[in-house]
This record gives sequence, C-alpha cells and structure tokens, in this order.
Amino acid sequence: MAPEHRHAIRRRPIGVNTWVWVSPLTDSALRTIAPRVAGWGFDLIELPVEHPDDWDPRLAARVLEDHGLGASVSLVMGPGRELVAADRATVRATQDYLRRVVDAAHTVGARVVGGPAYASVGRTWRLSAAERAAAYAELAENLGPVLEHAASAGVVVGLEPLNRYETSLVNTLDQALEVIAPLPAEAIGLMLDVYHMNIEETDLVAAIHRASSRIAAVQVCANDRGAPGSDHLDWVRLLGALDEVGYSGPLVIESFTAENATIATAASIWRPLAATQDAIATDGLAHLEEVMSSA
Repeated sequence: MAPEHRHAIRRRPIGVNTWVWVSPLTDSALRTIAPRVAGWGFDLIELPVEHPDDWDPRLAARVLEDHGLGASVSLVMGPGRELVAADRATVRATQDYLRRVVDAAHTVGARVVGGPAYASVGRTWRLSAAERAAAYAELAENLGPVLEHAASAGVVVGLEPLNRYETSLVNTLDQALEVIAPLPAEAIGLMLDVYHMNIEETDLVAAIHRASSRIAAVQVCANDRGAPGSDHLDWVRLLGALDEVGYSGPLVIESFTAENATIATAASIWRPLAATQDAIATDGLAHLEEVMSSA
C-alpha cells in the first residue's frame, strides 16, 4: 500500500498466548510469565485450557489483576474431543469440556473463548459437498448447548478455521461463516488466525471483509509462526482491514515453544522461530505497536 493511501490505524490491545513459553499452562508458570508480559507493555495474556484442572481460574484472575492485565482464553481440541462424526458419549464429554472453558473465561474476565470447536486437531477425512453440509448441520446442533451456556456467562465462542494439514472440516473463513450462520451472533463469532489464513485464504484482506462483524478474536504471528513483522505479510493492510470492518478487539500473538514434545509436534514446530522465545513476544509487540503508530 502506497504511503499516501495509508490512514491512521486504531490502537488496539495486544496480548500474547502463554504457549510461546510453556505447555500446559500451570499456576506457577502464570505467576512467572505475568509480570514479565506486563513489564514489556502487553495488555493481556491468552490462557489455553488444555485440561480444565491445569490452572486455577480464580488464582489466574488475581494474578492478572495484580499486574494490570486482561485475559483471553483459548480452547484446545486434543485427541478425543469431537463435536462431529463421533459417538454421543464423546460429543457430551466435549460439550462438558467446552462449558468448563467458558466458565474459566468468565472467571478471569475474558470476553471470548477461541479455537477449533469442532474436531480434534490433526483429524482429517474426505467430505463430499453433501457430507460437509451434513457435518456442518451436526456441528451447529452440537454447539447449541455450549452456546446457551456461553451466552448466559456473557462469553462469545470464536470458531477458528485451521489449515488443511490440521483439519479437513473448517479451513476457510467462508466455511466458518457457513457453520455459524444459523447460530446466535451474541454467542458465536469467528477467531481469525493469520497463520492459517496465510495458507488457506487467497486474499487475506478480502477474507477479513467477508468475515466483517462476525470477527470475535484475532491471533497473529509471522507466516512461519515467528514474531509478527519478521515475515512477508503486509501488516499495515491487515490491521487497516480490521479497522475497516469495525473490529476493536485485541491482537494476540500466538506461537509455540519447540521444547515441549506435545505442543511442538501438534503445531509442527521443528526449529526455534526466533533467537529466544521472549523475542517472539517482544519483537512482535514492537512491530505491531510501530504499525499502529506510524501508518
């Protein structure tokens, strides 16, 4: 975008997911991470719920308050968590898990719970057009009880499309919009993840415009999962598009440590993505702040 066409970009909150350093999150890890994140100038921390008992939401709320930080929460669809093409016991267990994630978000004051709330990450299968339509209808039905619980808690579920290597069910924003179309807007929207969008969307800015008012949360990182700005993405256009559709929520840096076998394998992190894990957060924050202040 030529400099003469740039406009002032909204200053929005910036957060970072604790997966940059640790998986799973624990109470002790949060006590260590929170003051550092606050000291660097972040506005919030994103807390992944791999298992509902990994960390105490009430304690987390106090830790975040002590350091002047807000919160967002990410759901985690590990093995055995399925809302589509699964037996009823599995679906009920997944719904119970998602309700507990909503409860955790409510306790820490998070407005949005985001993630691929449909199938376990890594599960892929071929779908004809008719089978996909049936799967989306089943997903909408099985999300219903979760969304009722979310609405009563004042929490919005952000449905996140994942790239083709991590799921075959919802890869694009258009597919995600099809899923949520019959569902209540006050309880469900979209979580945009720039990493997945860079793989699946032919025009990121156009996709943002199509998602428009249904955007509930945005995760950011470089195209290789490193720090935003250390890549080929046009961050001025991306953030400008979010302004144009009226998204005023936070940008959350999501990346992963290669030192954790489970999360590194799930996210295909086979090498360090920056000189240090801290640099993913601090360099990304500096770049996003620069874009917002100089455009």
